[in-house]
Amino acid sequence: MIQSTQTRTSPQVRLNDLAKGTLTALSLQILGVLLTYLAQVVLARWMGKVEYGIYAFVLALSALLAIPSGFGFPRTVLRFMAEYRVQEDWGRLRGILLGSWRFTLVMSLGICLLSMGIIATVDYYQHITYAHILYIGIWLVPLQALMLLHEEMSRGASSLIRGYTPSKIVWPLLAILGGFYLERQHHLLNSISMTEFAIVAFLVVVALQLILLWNRFDQEILSSEAIYEPRQWLKVALPLLLIQSFREILTESDTLMVGAILGSSAVGVYDAACKTALWVNLILKSVNLLAAPAFATLYTQKNLPDLQKIVSAITWWIFWPSLVISITFILLSQPILGLFGPGFSSGSWALRILVFGQLMSAICGSVGNLMMMTGHQNDTLVASGSCALINLVANAIMIPLFGLAGAAFTTMFTLILWNVWLSYLVVHKIGIYPSIFAGLLGGRRQEAEGRS
Repeated sequence: MIQSTQTRTSPQVRLNDLAKGTLTALSLQILGVLLTYLAQVVLARWMGKVEYGIYAFVLALSALLAIPSGFGFPRTVLRFMAEYRVQEDWGRLRGILLGSWRFTLVMSLGICLLSMGIIATVDYYQHITYAHILYIGIWLVPLQALMLLHEEMSRGASSLIRGYTPSKIVWPLLAILGGFYLERQHHLLNSISMTEFAIVAFLVVVALQLILLWNRFDQEILSSEAIYEPRQWLKVALPLLLIQSFREILTESDTLMVGAILGSSAVGVYDAACKTALWVNLILKSVNLLAAPAFATLYTQKNLPDLQKIVSAITWWIFWPSLVISITFILLSQPILGLFGPGFSSGSWALRILVFGQLMSAICGSVGNLMMMTGHQNDTLVASGSCALINLVANAIMIPLFGLAGAAFTTMFTLILWNVWLSYLVVHKIGIYPSIFAGLLGGRRQEAEGRS
């Protein structure tokens, strides 16, 4: 049950609780990443570079369109759930849960219809080779948008297992089982049949999330009359939408542009390198699952000393395992990519470059979550927008000249720029030292001042 009261605890107890929760989140993330990576490997081997490249392109496109479909509400829900729980404002808590779900569904369906119209128009005047699979894959958008919303609701409800088990565990298991069944039935697994199955699998995931989450909310929330404050929520949601969209451009535009410029075979190799590099980000993502609500709670209570202690501790939790993973992947890039099948090892240099960019995220720590969970989303827009624009322009130049390595270098550079920029904003806007280096130089001084 969601606790109805917010008790004041000591910083050490908070840190211990966060550490225990992080171990749970990390275990869930590791299992999820292992299963997802296994699903990508077996699907790539069963489908081949070309068909897997088309399938990966469709999934990346639908994931990108799921961001505007949510209109920033996933992170908005997470932030306000923490705030309303501190204030024991159950009516507004119920209101944002119901309102965000309805808004996301309507918005995503509208984007689906609009996208189908655009595809039909472009295909009419200039034939699109893969128009048929785009028509199918576009219906992944509302399912992915709702899945993301449910994940953030589960974080706000302090129940990661209920929201993340379906998306991180059930989804890759279904993908593996579905791919195995289709491959055995037709002896040739193609992108169309796998995309059709993905729609069914995502529908199962979203339904399971909804059932588990509904059972999590206690009677005080369910019995309260919903209070809606759409203006206040949208005022926060719009900047968060733009920030999240810019972040998706940083993480997905390289894959989409590689597919558009170099073709489906190249995007299959590059997608394998990108998914492998995300292992470096595993610890950061796991810690953020628990840390983001804690950031919002402590900032709402104006408890900056405790916030600094938690930020300093989790930065070290993130850095050392990420460094070990990075070194391993840089040294073993070719055999690791070789797991995907013949020809995938050609992306080894792209993998090494991408790994370095992800390591920079680990060095800087939870800067994005700190900014968004403390109400400084407007200050993040310029940095995120500038980096996204640089990413798009540089990819358009670098991919034709240097191929996969050009795309990887562009992504690495913009990741570094984004993290350094936000680290500066966190220090000057919040007064918190987030990164390893800043923590060594300034964090200890601030903690000493807090004790004096």
